[in-house]
Amino acid sequence: MSEIITIANQKGGVGKTTTAINLAASLAVAEKKVLLVDVDPQANATTGLGFNRNNYEYNIYHVFTGRKKISEIILKTELPKLHLAPSNLGLVGIEQELAKDENLEKKIVLRQALAEVADEYDFIIIDSPPALGSITINAFAASDSVIIPIQCEFYALEGVAMVLNTIKIIKTNINPKLKIRGFLPTMYSTQNNLSKDVVEDLKQNFKEQLFTINDGDEDFIVIPRNVKLAESPSFGKPIILYDIKSPGSLAYQNLAYSILG
Repeated sequence: MSEIITIANQKGGVGKTTTAINLAASLAVAEKKVLLVDVDPQANATTGLGFNRNNYEYNIYHVFTGRKKISEIILKTELPKLHLAPSNLGLVGIEQELAKDENLEKKIVLRQALAEVADEYDFIIIDSPPALGSITINAFAASDSVIIPIQCEFYALEGVAMVLNTIKIIKTNINPKLKIRGFLPTMYSTQNNLSKDVVEDLKQNFKEQLFTINDGDEDFIVIPRNVKLAESPSFGKPIILYDIKSPGSLAYQNLAYSILG
């Protein structure tokens, strides 16, 4: 069985999709079979892996509506061990439909869909929308754990309580096994005192849930501000294929190693 990890934060622009793409790619390069599931209507994880929205006929929208199985929409990527379940703007409508529906079965559509392919992958990484709506709830219901990217900026920790509360509700009512895999500081700058302050705040509040390369190591993994990391999506490549030696690539490789234990 695969480990299913959702990357989530209700704030946009915190490095959520960047983390989903590059963690998935780094795990794939580490010889793990990985499925990246894009459930964000913006479809940035899809385009970030080089797929134009007109390149494929079926996407995760068709899985949510029951018209396709997830195995029927999966695309192969440049990395042999990395597959993608693409997204589409049509998911906006699904968000609205799910929000109106009180049926619990609709809140676990994704879990049921992923059960079909779970044995084929070591990891399934879900890129969720920047909101705590019905699609994100579906992702939480399907997942074993959640990684929460935290941008190293002012108000960085604002809203974290909301994410934690949503996870707690899902854990109580729908998915008892759900846990927080960890908090990931992103867009870290060594030149910026604010970045250092955010990491210190995270250490004080969530030290046990920060990623390290080795158990007990005080050297916490942070994702740096990195031009190559910012450029790579426009070339349709994960950073490990765009510039493997860049600081951003090395940070995501370290994150993958941390998760692999």
